[in-house]
Amino acid sequence: MSTGYVYDPIFLEHDLRGHPESRDRLWRVIQFLREQRITEQMIPIPAAPILRRYLELNHSEAYIDLVAEVAASGGGYLDPDTYVMPRSYEAALFAAGGVHAAAVAVLRGDVSNAICLVRPPGHHALRNRGMGFCIFNNIAVAAHAVRADGLASRILIVDFDVHHGNGTQASFYRDPDVLFFSTHQYPYYPGTGSIHEIGDGPGRGYTINVPLPPGTGDGAMRTIYEQILWPAARRFAPELILVSAGYDAHWSDPLASLALSLRGYAWICRELVKMAKKVCGGRIVFTLEGGYHTEVLPRAVYNTCRALLGLPEEGDLDPLGPSPRPEPSLNSLVRSLREAHGL
Repeated sequence: MSTGYVYDPIFLEHDLRGHPESRDRLWRVIQFLREQRITEQMIPIPAAPILRRYLELNHSEAYIDLVAEVAASGGGYLDPDTYVMPRSYEAALFAAGGVHAAAVAVLRGDVSNAICLVRPPGHHALRNRGMGFCIFNNIAVAAHAVRADGLASRILIVDFDVHHGNGTQASFYRDPDVLFFSTHQYPYYPGTGSIHEIGDGPGRGYTINVPLPPGTGDGAMRTIYEQILWPAARRFAPELILVSAGYDAHWSDPLASLALSLRGYAWICRELVKMAKKVCGGRIVFTLEGGYHTEVLPRAVYNTCRALLGLPEEGDLDPLGPSPRPEPSLNSLVRSLREAHGL
């Protein structure tokens, strides 16, 4: 089994000192992976700017031009949370292009699976608007692009970021060939992702939102994956799994209140790799989204790389241990979701 990874120094050029989503996040990840020498076991996948024709499959011409203009003028804000610096437009093009390159490499069999160490993140970005630290929706652009080129027709997108991937959901809300599955704290930013948001028109039933109360941790996530995601994935039978990998649902993350541990995250990633082997020939691509605890994020990504490489779980890292808080019961939520989606 060969694992590819995407990284380019341009991703560090999108940076605003003091902002939660700064270059330091990714720099610490890359340094840690190199110290652990795990990238030596992986195959680099070069990133390149996404082609304009692919970007326009998910974003309007006017919005793309706006981002380019703000960057060229020296920078600014797309919303109160989302900054643009002089090289942010270029970094965002490379981020979307890197995820697309990884998806193509996996679908063509150049590598078995891949992880994209890219930024700015993408899952909040809408067709005409950047928000929530996101400029272009990397995972949605890649899904549109590989389908447009006939490399895949049915794609499962799994989003385990603590924040709901509203931009990705909006991209495929009426699309029966993309199953969007999201676990997220609710109600919380951006305010979307209720149990009743299940898709519309021909896409009705192809959006599965699992809104979680604060304190939800490892045990509940196991139940959710086993009782909801697994049967949904088997029934949908995707040709590719794309993962919005946000590590801000960890119990110590400063921006939210879920309670996963590093071992809980490692279990999720190993389960998704196992799922890909079962339903789509192992074809899976992880894409970095959130995660703001500087000790957790590098180790969470390291554990994800180990899962992709098929290394034994005994070597996974969890220096912070489990959450000290008790988990709420989600039995009624799980029952409601299974009934709503016929699982």
